[in-house]
Amino acid sequence: MSMIETKLAELGVTLPEMGAVPQAKGNYLPFVKVGDMVYVSGQISQNDDGLVQGVLGDDLTIEQGAAAAQLCAISLLTQLKIACEGDIDRLVRVVKLTGFVNSTADFTQQPQVINGASDFLVAVLGDAGRHARAAVSAASLPLGVAVEIEAIFQIK
Repeated sequence: MSMIETKLAELGVTLPEMGAVPQAKGNYLPFVKVGDMVYVSGQISQNDDGLVQGVLGDDLTIEQGAAAAQLCAISLLTQLKIACEGDIDRLVRVVKLTGFVNSTADFTQQPQVINGASDFLVAVLGDAGRHARAAVSAASLPLGVAVEIEAIFQIK
């Protein structure tokens, strides 16, 4: 087991098997590698029970939104593992996250929601998990999900 997957296991998280990852649902790729960079398409909030849907500032709390953001981070790491042909320890660092929060017009705590992903990545990866970031509001997201996050990773 890789060092990163060992740390994930300590946190009670197991990445899905590479064949069990949902496929892209449109005319795009789940990730693109350019040199030592991996650009991962937006990952939506979902788990084994299905989609995590809702609107922050309406029917979801900040804590529920942060938990949804953590699910997105797990999906991002899963896509990274696939991009690294199973060797996620090729990760050098998380470069940037862009987080979209399905929220009401007056909701202003998008950063606290996306902290669910940021805090998780730092807990798993240490300093390599620290990254640049944007956290923005969206009037709606695909399939009514609460959060969508895309990422840029550097690998070796």
